[in-house]
Amino acid sequence: MRFLNDVTPPYDLTYSDVFMVPSRSSVGSRLGVDLSAGDGTGTTIPIVVANMTAVAGRRMAETVARRGGIAVIPQDIPIDVVADVIEWVKSRDLVHDTAITLTPHDTVGEALTLLPKRAHGAVIVVDWDNRPVGVVTEADCHGVDMFTQLAQVMTASPQTLPLGVDPQSAFDALHEGRHRLAPVVDEDGRLVGILTRTGALRSTLYQPAVDARGRLRVAAAVGVNGDVAAKSKELLDAGVDVLVVDTAHGHQEKMISALRAVRALEPSVPVAAGNVVTAEGVRDLVEAGADIVKVGVGPGAMCTTRMMTGVGRPQFSAVLECAAEARRLGRHVWADGGVRHPRDVALALAAGASNVMIGSWFAGTYESPGDTRTAPDGRKYKENFGMASARAVRLRTAEDSPFERARKALFEEGISTSRMYLDPARPSVEDQIDAIVAGLRSSCTYAGAATIEEFHERAVVGVQSASGYSEGMPLHQSW
Repeated sequence: MRFLNDVTPPYDLTYSDVFMVPSRSSVGSRLGVDLSAGDGTGTTIPIVVANMTAVAGRRMAETVARRGGIAVIPQDIPIDVVADVIEWVKSRDLVHDTAITLTPHDTVGEALTLLPKRAHGAVIVVDWDNRPVGVVTEADCHGVDMFTQLAQVMTASPQTLPLGVDPQSAFDALHEGRHRLAPVVDEDGRLVGILTRTGALRSTLYQPAVDARGRLRVAAAVGVNGDVAAKSKELLDAGVDVLVVDTAHGHQEKMISALRAVRALEPSVPVAAGNVVTAEGVRDLVEAGADIVKVGVGPGAMCTTRMMTGVGRPQFSAVLECAAEARRLGRHVWADGGVRHPRDVALALAAGASNVMIGSWFAGTYESPGDTRTAPDGRKYKENFGMASARAVRLRTAEDSPFERARKALFEEGISTSRMYLDPARPSVEDQIDAIVAGLRSSCTYAGAATIEEFHERAVVGVQSASGYSEGMPLHQSW
């Protein structure tokens, strides 16, 4: 990457401070751009879901990996639960989604509780042999008594698709039958999943992130306190694909000691660590054993570090400097935090990141953990909170004495509760990924780049005023 007119500004920059200018391009189609990361994580799109309790769970991990990204399961979750999540994600199909199931005798109220758990918006009604006998959607439940049995509202004898069906054939069958979705069944007619028309289309546009055995990839995090080596070994034995050693201030002795302990295990998977914002921090973590360094202090939507402490750095400049040092050392960086629009993801990659971590942006989606709630104005939302907030500290210190928990909860650097509204037009993480990837592919064609590495090499970036940033915003109504 180079700055426009080769003028490097004497001050640090955020993503909003910069823009990219187009270059001569020979890339004929945005679909011809390869978005695979070269950092050993196996991602085919450069998206990593941040290890936030309100964001990264098994539904998120499954869905994102199916589209080529990877989710990091948080360190606050007990190791045995994380191991179960890893096993569960790796048993998911590469094409069809996991179905929500109830029986004909279950109620509308139970269906309405489960429907927001998946973006496909359907409950498959099954018999005692797990064969689909009906489909229930939210529309079927509208205006119906909550205690009504599903047998009375379901669409009976639904069209089904055979396991292993070709995505285009599945789309054609659903289109011809005027169905939005259908249960997927094995040769005995038992339910194994669900596939939508959009899901069939996406499976032809995305390449899943899979391990050497063709299973979906998933990452997990550990902190720097306690027996880091023992926790890391349990995660490695569970089959984690990327191990993330994580703390807010990554450039410290505890992190270096933790990394050395992890490296002594001789892991066969990439080890990511952070967070830092300087070249010196990158050098120290790489020397201690990090393959990937996470970059970002304070840019996250739930983070109050900069306002509380004055510590941090504008994210674009932090990524630019850290990525340059990591490349010099033969390593990689993840840009962690501060992305709020597809343009920000593109600019992080232009600055040299191999992957971009996204947290709060994905909190307001069907796939994030937690229940969907409805605000007084009718908008749907999910609760989100920062990983250095008092709420997160309470969860992280559950095994401490009440006195110690109370002491630690006095100090926080994050928001303990925030409403992340679901976008009515893009309520699923897959919808958000579609927007991000579409923007990123177009960015690459504007730069004349067919790969992420070429994108970084060819990107030309300029500095703009606040007015310049505002000028680029679309207007949804007349002025």
